[in-house]
Amino acid sequence: MATAQRRGRRIMMTPAELDTYLAGQRTCRVATVSADGAPHVSALWYVWDGSALWLYSLVRSLRWADLHRDPRVAVVVDDGVDYGELRGAELSGPVEFVGEAPRTGEPCPELDAPERLFAAKNFGLEAMPHDGRHAWLRLVPERIVSWDFRKI
Repeated sequence: MATAQRRGRRIMMTPAELDTYLAGQRTCRVATVSADGAPHVSALWYVWDGSALWLYSLVRSLRWADLHRDPRVAVVVDDGVDYGELRGAELSGPVEFVGEAPRTGEPCPELDAPERLFAAKNFGLEAMPHDGRHAWLRLVPERIVSWDFRKI
């Protein structure tokens, strides 16, 4: 999966903790590189399948255009209010575009599991509603850094 975390080993999440955490959260922040080289950060719902982060993005967005130019991304999922509660993970690497864009529901076996997970998690539905405006990005992270300040 990802390279080992070198710093902050004391507060890093175990693989099981990380899986549980990523599966339980809903919103991430996605950082891309804009055409002028400036960073662009946006919030987005996602689903974690245990090895990949699946992002359901508007195809008419700056994020989508950025990723077509440069597929490298950094994604942060975090929570906590007080310092001792802070926890999260940063996942980075290149994204892959999966399925048709925009997604209209054409058969794509690769999307069966993420769409089922996403529909249940975010909409309370058994099947994914397709609006013809979004499409899928898959991030198989090359690097994951995690923290859980509750361990301090």
